[in-house]
Amino acid sequence: MAEGLLRHLAGDLFEVRSAGSKPAGYVHPKAIAVMAELGIDIGEHTSKSLELFLNGSVDVVVTVCGNANDACPIFPGEVTRHHWGFEDPAHAEGSDEEVLEVFRAIRDQIKNTFQAYADGYRDAVSYQSNNQ
Repeated sequence: MAEGLLRHLAGDLFEVRSAGSKPAGYVHPKAIAVMAELGIDIGEHTSKSLELFLNGSVDVVVTVCGNANDACPIFPGEVTRHHWGFEDPAHAEGSDEEVLEVFRAIRDQIKNTFQAYADGYRDAVSYQSNNQ
């Protein structure tokens, strides 16, 4: 969900790539469903390992799940890191509707955080361009 939301909200600002410290091997169907409710299609996204990106150019690393900040490796060069820990909705229990509600709640928390991040970044870029 994080990749889809950040691409949607700030794909014009960043090249967004996503990976996990312990990839599940699939994108959870309920994540796909709740993102579709926002008109964001993540049905073709895949679960990838961090190993794929260790040798590439990375400027910013954002971790979003509990221990992901601790499990994230060191990337070479100067890297800005942000950690916004959200509950992993894949661990939710209850009826299908109750689990969907957890996915929606986490989706909305991520969306609000990423929207604020993107807005702040746009403001900083705009301020820099106007004051040069």
